[in-house]
Amino acid sequence: MARIVVLGGTGYAGRHIVAEAVSRGHAVIAVSRSEPSDPVAGAAYVQRSALDLDEIAETFEGADAVVWALSARGDMEDKALDALQKVAARITGTDTRLGVIGGAGGSLVAPGGPRLFDQGFPEEYEAEAQVGIDSLAFLSSTDAGLDWFFVHPAEQFGPWAEGERTGHYRDGGDVIVRDADGKSSISGADFAVAMLDEIEQGNHHHERFTVGY
Repeated sequence: MARIVVLGGTGYAGRHIVAEAVSRGHAVIAVSRSEPSDPVAGAAYVQRSALDLDEIAETFEGADAVVWALSARGDMEDKALDALQKVAARITGTDTRLGVIGGAGGSLVAPGGPRLFDQGFPEEYEAEAQVGIDSLAFLSSTDAGLDWFFVHPAEQFGPWAEGERTGHYRDGGDVIVRDADGKSSISGADFAVAMLDEIEQGNHHHERFTVGY
């Protein structure tokens, strides 16, 4: 059994990760500013902001993994990267892995590039996508004392494309995952399956990967 802390544990990706982790028998702490509207039985909830690092740092003690499932939206747009850097600094030099969820924008559209973001990205999502890209650049610049992995979901990922849990997904490496018809999608539940598989199996260290069907 692993001890897993999910920052943003009541958001879309976060609540799916909490549910999947609990279903596998892990000890899970979900940290968020908001109270859960549909709490997962078996998970512990801490109502705190990731910006208040000193107040949540004790949840990291003994954790096998800390998952960053926060979106750079609203009042977090200009604060998310700095908060991530502080969380990373706090667990650097420990045995705790840091798993970060980025957007699809930083995925490559083909081996060697370019990125999806560079192909013309919806204006309303540009700022959030840029934070994801900057977060990956930051992680790539860290030293070996931080064991991190970064996951890009598919293009269609969110409550508007909920989907079902199939237990299956494909790992595309650096390249966005598309099906035979060119569609890029992943359900919230199956994205969580990919995250928990990585936490349990440790196939990606100091690198990113994409997931989709």
